[in-house]
Amino acid sequence: MATQFKVPKPPKRSIDTIDVLRGCDFTNSPANVDPSRSPNCVNMIRDVPGKVRKSLGWFVVNTYDNAPINGCFHITGKNEYIVHCGTKLYIGTTEIYSEMNNARSRAWQFDDRLYIIDGANYLVFYQEEGVNHVEKVSTKAYIPTVTISKNPDGGGTSYEDLNLLQSGFTEQFLVSSNYSTTKEFQLSFKPLDDTAVTAQILNSSGEWVDKTETTDFTVDRTTGTVTFTTAPGTTPVTGEDNVKITAYRTVAGYADRINKCTFGVLYGMKGGKDRLFLSGNSEYRNYDWHSEPYKPTYFSDTSYARLGSDSSSLIGYSVIANHLAAHKDELEPEQNIFLRAGNVDKDDNEIFTITNTLRGIGAVAKDSFGYLETEPLFLTRQGIFAVTAQDITGEKYSQNRSFYLNGKLLDEPNLDTAYACVFNDNYWLCLNGVAYILDGLQPTVTDKSAPYSTRQYAGFYRTNIPANVMWVFQNELYFGTTDGRVCKFHTDKYALQSYNDDGQPIEAIWETPDIDGELFYKNKSLRYLAIRVDAAVKTSMSIWAMDRGIWTFIKEDDTFSNYFTFSQFQFSGFSFSCDRTQKICRTKMRIKKVDKFRLRFINDKLNEPFTLYNIAFEYVENGYYKG
Repeated sequence: MATQFKVPKPPKRSIDTIDVLRGCDFTNSPANVDPSRSPNCVNMIRDVPGKVRKSLGWFVVNTYDNAPINGCFHITGKNEYIVHCGTKLYIGTTEIYSEMNNARSRAWQFDDRLYIIDGANYLVFYQEEGVNHVEKVSTKAYIPTVTISKNPDGGGTSYEDLNLLQSGFTEQFLVSSNYSTTKEFQLSFKPLDDTAVTAQILNSSGEWVDKTETTDFTVDRTTGTVTFTTAPGTTPVTGEDNVKITAYRTVAGYADRINKCTFGVLYGMKGGKDRLFLSGNSEYRNYDWHSEPYKPTYFSDTSYARLGSDSSSLIGYSVIANHLAAHKDELEPEQNIFLRAGNVDKDDNEIFTITNTLRGIGAVAKDSFGYLETEPLFLTRQGIFAVTAQDITGEKYSQNRSFYLNGKLLDEPNLDTAYACVFNDNYWLCLNGVAYILDGLQPTVTDKSAPYSTRQYAGFYRTNIPANVMWVFQNELYFGTTDGRVCKFHTDKYALQSYNDDGQPIEAIWETPDIDGELFYKNKSLRYLAIRVDAAVKTSMSIWAMDRGIWTFIKEDDTFSNYFTFSQFQFSGFSFSCDRTQKICRTKMRIKKVDKFRLRFINDKLNEPFTLYNIAFEYVENGYYKG
């Protein structure tokens, strides 16, 4: 009888591809990472869905004093930006002011004027006849008319409140026949400052005539009494005031309530942007103040709110579905967000009342607020959060948006110093010389680890960004450093010169998560690898593979995807090819009997672009892994 032999099954040959390459996954669970995301994605950014490329670099535009760039602003329609460096303010490179506070600043435009806060001063910048002016707002702030239709000895109707920024106040008197011979007029406030008092009297022609102190009247500053040399007499126009007196009385600390604010927002009735809300004064940590409509120099002494407990500070603002959200820090024991909306009271006064309070994670950085996909983002100690329109009717919010970045982000020191900027649908959060970037064009369904969040954004990680502040000017991205440099990102992704950081090479990395095949407990022997990349005048790639926890160099190729063009001729990496379509780099590999492996692709050469489309690999899966 013939002996029968059992023919062994051939090892299973597997082919796998990664066709969509997104961004980072720093969740510290490589075995669970979606293959489209990388646990080590450095200096890569989204180009189009399914394609990631090396980040564009930056270069120095201007260098100012060896002091921090604390802010940069521009007025609509102007071609120059205004730079706050250290204690100085510049327009372009021309110094225009030297008494700034050396701290981050913010600015808002009303008409053709720019209003700036720096934590110690509230300033206004404007131009007249080609001359630049920077002044403290308090020197020319709005003077309110506090009383109208007043009798010489008192009474009258309250009209406007005192201005925190202005010691001046005006009162209007209606002199009836009962006071036709009265010379003495009593003001509502005393004692008065030494600043000269001014007065006007309505004549029979309906014109206001100026009167001068010591010549036409005297002032008793202790009692607040103004005595005219000649009685003004009865009003020449029935029912109209005929005497105006403007005097000055400083209340200690009033102006500093506004001057020492460190952040703010434009907001108004029904979500309009006609008032400036300011807060961040360390002496009034849970207070904020708002200006009158279209009057950024007028902050009434009654237009303030005290939100939450005194033990915690207001950190920033968001506007959500026409509501103003005031965010408090993590020391607030109960509600962290106070929602307000504009209303009209029974006396037709416009007021801002609290409509709801929300409980959640307290904000941590004043400069981390920005809008992505129309939703407000801000930094907490548990990541970057959002409050959505659906949250504002509830009791709490849990919208974490930085799930894929939190593994690195939450280990960063000094989270309170983070600075955010939104550019081209990307939210940049800069701190400690790096940037964490959320891509607003790549929202996805949330991971199960963040069950209350409705979605997440793809995340990217950019190194060598020494940004103290960041801003957008004429649709280009800039940042300022702590040593006085203003830097600008390159914009041409096809130019080789765009791929360096101020002359230094950019290291770009995209790494696969652990690849463990169909059965994680089986041996894998990797045999073949193909990578599709974008063609360029000059590019290169080094390939590495992880074998039993050790990274092994596989191959470097600096010619396979190059093409020739006269406009960017390069001797290095010269190619006769004029084919600008995608290229495939391929190589045989010998990694045997591992339970898992990773692949890493690096471009760290100066002035070289690098764009990945797809990754494909072939391996044999056979036998049980024995370690």
